[in-house]
Amino acid sequence: MGTLRSRSAASLIQGGNLAVVETIVLYVLGIVVIVVGLAVSIGLHEIGHLVPAKAFGVKVSQYMIGFGPTVFSRTKGETEYGFKAIPMGGYISMSGMFPPGKAGASRISNTSIFQALVQDARQASADTIDEGEEKRAFYNLPVLKRIVIMLGGPTMNLIIAIVLFGVILSGIGSQQYSTTIGSVSACILPSSATSTTCSSGAAASPALTAGLKTGDELVSIDGRAVASWADETTVIRESAGKALTFVIDRDGVRRTLIVTPATTKGYAVKNGQYVLDSAGKKVVTRVGFVGVTPTIVRVHAPLTAVLPAVGTNIASTAELIVNLPERLYGVAQAAFGGGARNANGPISVLGVARISGQEAAVTTTPIIDRLSVLISLVASLNIALFVFNMIPLLPLDGGHIAGAIVEGIRRTFAKIFKRQDPGHVDTAKLIPLTFGVVILLGAMSVLLVYADIVNPVKIG
Repeated sequence: MGTLRSRSAASLIQGGNLAVVETIVLYVLGIVVIVVGLAVSIGLHEIGHLVPAKAFGVKVSQYMIGFGPTVFSRTKGETEYGFKAIPMGGYISMSGMFPPGKAGASRISNTSIFQALVQDARQASADTIDEGEEKRAFYNLPVLKRIVIMLGGPTMNLIIAIVLFGVILSGIGSQQYSTTIGSVSACILPSSATSTTCSSGAAASPALTAGLKTGDELVSIDGRAVASWADETTVIRESAGKALTFVIDRDGVRRTLIVTPATTKGYAVKNGQYVLDSAGKKVVTRVGFVGVTPTIVRVHAPLTAVLPAVGTNIASTAELIVNLPERLYGVAQAAFGGGARNANGPISVLGVARISGQEAAVTTTPIIDRLSVLISLVASLNIALFVFNMIPLLPLDGGHIAGAIVEGIRRTFAKIFKRQDPGHVDTAKLIPLTFGVVILLGAMSVLLVYADIVNPVKIG
């Protein structure tokens, strides 16, 4: 007997260990999906720059994924292709990114540190141009070609996002509540109850008493058509003790039943959101209860829904960036002062990886839905890369695009008014601002990583 008990206990322990191992493996796989997805997205972003640059004859000496020491590289033609140790970015090195300064200008001993930065950037750019190949320099391309090259990266991220949103919305689809009854409760339960087990002597549910059955499709309640399960929930919650006329479709036959919702305790809801008290807890109130749950169905959206969904995501990301100082202040407060993080606020790649791992490890969720979440995270990262890179500041792609646009406008007006060609826009003069942008981005990254370690965003 003792042996049997020991074996039983050992089996339970072994089963528990297997469950823990499974959770850890799934968690790691979720993180791997994000890391690989980000690396591939960055790689394709740089290909978006590389292909038009080579097509327009610009010399590209390097195509690298990541930063830091080179892990692997191979040279093909005039370009070195490789991977670096930190897969958190990427770049291509094009010849002549900055135009030379005005003729005769040189650095002197009392030059300020900012002028020195500008001069060093010009010199580094000049060093990438081989003698006799000045025409292959990036700055010597026509304005439109420069814009195409710099737009190539963000455009690639946008295309990736569109494809992934198409897979999610039209391919995988989403789980939604239908208007068909999935189950009927045997007794009256609080709407906030976490268990469906009926206690001894509990009163029968109104749904059971009225004759509602699993598989019945709700057509209308008190003359109001039921287009979604939310319609049913709203009417019932507001009709405790009131007799309601339910029209249902059962096996193709319309039936009319009288259902009187019981009064029970439940969470107060307003405009589809839970009402919270001053302490942030859900407010409990009296609501109507019938005792039915919906059938969950998978709905595949049409392809026409993809672009609007991408547009909505772009708008929300742009709104976050516009309000970034305020959002970062909130992150700092949560990181150093405690309190909950805003789930819609900025997070680091570390935070995204953590969420990815958590979602992948939820074994109670179907694999297809966990996969959908992981794909949506990669899609959202690509939207973020697209929007962020379009900011008109160096070293971002948008900074080079803005410089080319300004140059094009200046030259167009010069032609119209028959003035001397103003020449290239000296984007190297923006290097001090670029230096400041890099410092700010670095500080922001450090803050977000710290916040995602000490006070991560809560999900679920």
